[in-house]
Amino acid sequence: MSSIANPLWVINAGSSSLKFQVFSTAQGAPERRVRGKIDGIGTDRPHFQVVQADGRVMADHALERTEVGNLAQAQELLSHWLDRELSSPPVAVGHRIVHGGPHYAEAVQFTPEVFNDLMALAPLAPLHQKNNLLPVQAIADRWPQLPQVACFDTAFHRGHAPEVERFALPETFYTDGVRRYGFHGLSYAYIARHLARHYPGQYPRVIAAHLGSGASACALREGRSVESTMGFTALDGLPMGTRPGRLDAGVVLWLLEQGWSHDRIQTLLYQQSGLLGVSGISADIRDLEASDQPSARLALELFAYRTAECLASLCVPLGGLDALVFTAGIGENRPWARQRICDHLAWLGVELDPLANEAHAPCISTEKSAVAVLVVPTDEEQMIAEQTWACAQNSAQTRG
Repeated sequence: MSSIANPLWVINAGSSSLKFQVFSTAQGAPERRVRGKIDGIGTDRPHFQVVQADGRVMADHALERTEVGNLAQAQELLSHWLDRELSSPPVAVGHRIVHGGPHYAEAVQFTPEVFNDLMALAPLAPLHQKNNLLPVQAIADRWPQLPQVACFDTAFHRGHAPEVERFALPETFYTDGVRRYGFHGLSYAYIARHLARHYPGQYPRVIAAHLGSGASACALREGRSVESTMGFTALDGLPMGTRPGRLDAGVVLWLLEQGWSHDRIQTLLYQQSGLLGVSGISADIRDLEASDQPSARLALELFAYRTAECLASLCVPLGGLDALVFTAGIGENRPWARQRICDHLAWLGVELDPLANEAHAPCISTEKSAVAVLVVPTDEEQMIAEQTWACAQNSAQTRG
């Protein structure tokens, strides 16, 4: 890896994992050279893996818990490893930041003010925001002059119509930033570009379903977001691995009346609900598909039904539907989930080709389907790299 010229890092920090990629910017546009991750942070089984773009494995071994007991230690280990393996420090580092709030509509270079603004949004994304930001500080301590860029999951959804963005609450709440933001924007930005490149002008009205441990869907008109199933936080909309999705706010009021604390409610909604909560078995759809327990089947059916229900609602802002795109871990890899969701949408004229669906073909609908159904692997890291490189270049030109 020492031959990578002008390396650019992409960091995506989660609650128990630290994903990273290294791009070369020697030819201008970022070119992926390495991808890796540290899994199991804070557990008894942490693991480190790095793979080059050509498939060669650079590292694949277990770590001691004492080495990566928390995310800060994992970032320090990663920084040491990359510093040792690369011939030069990175030209810039891009970070996935889940929540940009009302003030950030595009990627921005970190300053102390930007960092503090984004940290203040942590209560709106308790599973993500602080973890997203922790590597920023760790890298700044090591390389104070290194440009670091925040790339937002909310930015792609900016510009929604007022009736889409607003809750039915008094004006003062909207002024204070209580509005529907939408998330997974980096994924949807990639999907929109993929469609424009490979199916130019073919599908003006698209619903993209980002289905993973976190799940949402986005209505795209001519490649622009016009509606999303997620709102003020990443709790709304589709059921997820450990989050409930759409929920009557009265449930939270009832919990408060039962004496539940804020922290207990937050833990329930972010870590104990969704597929895990309904099944009582696992948040991983693979485990549920393999289980013969009735609760596992219930969780799967609930996920498919509620997802289809939310996808159907996105036809309203689009005024119809030309294509449905499945992406992310479940969307790209689980034929049963795609089939069951589309079964609920048969009234729209959606018809899957079972063989194409099982083969994860790029198009899994039949020729007579009124709606094209596509499977598109997403690439959030590529979008982060490109946004980071553009932002860093613009900042350098401004300083010059």
